[in-house]
Amino acid sequence: MRNYFKIVVYLFALTCFSSASADDKVSFFRALGIDNVSTVNSLLAAGFDPNTLDEKGQAALYVALREEAPKVVKALLAHPGLKADYTNAAGETPLMMAAMRGNIEAAVDLIDKGAAINRPGWTPLHYAASSPHTAMVRLLLGKGAAIEAASPNKTTPLMMASRYGSEEVAGLLLASGASARARNDQALGAADFARLAGREALARRLDEAAR
Repeated sequence: MRNYFKIVVYLFALTCFSSASADDKVSFFRALGIDNVSTVNSLLAAGFDPNTLDEKGQAALYVALREEAPKVVKALLAHPGLKADYTNAAGETPLMMAAMRGNIEAAVDLIDKGAAINRPGWTPLHYAASSPHTAMVRLLLGKGAAIEAASPNKTTPLMMASRYGSEEVAGLLLASGASARARNDQALGAADFARLAGREALARRLDEAAR
């Protein structure tokens, strides 16, 4: 009878703990989404794991960077238990999101914490190149980012910049030595990417650079 009572008490406590943990997770991600750093800090101080994933498998820091919640980003980066280079199911890391958002401060902190600049497949430079953030591209190149990094279908950062980023970013990559001759698996070069975006002047410039 005593053993039965112990089991009942244990199961009750476990159920309460799981419910509390689930509630904490909901509160945490709600607070994260509105940059409510006081709630996030309270939960972290109570032992909440800063590497907790949301319902889509995204790490808290990745979500905070995506939602542009600067106070929460700073709090997470300051936590000693943070895993700086968590990779989601799509192969994306917090540094990639910081690169896309142009968050220099977060990118520097992540790199200092060991986040990978160069990695197989898509890289932070691809993400930076698809944005208008020339300062981020300069930062990554200065930290040793491979300028000819090839995605799984061999798309380079210059190709991404030519269609999705700014012409200033494309120009910076060209000036830094990016090849305009490279082709991806669909035999498309940077000039082709520019034309797909209706950037005829940039396409002509890239054609010239490829000669």
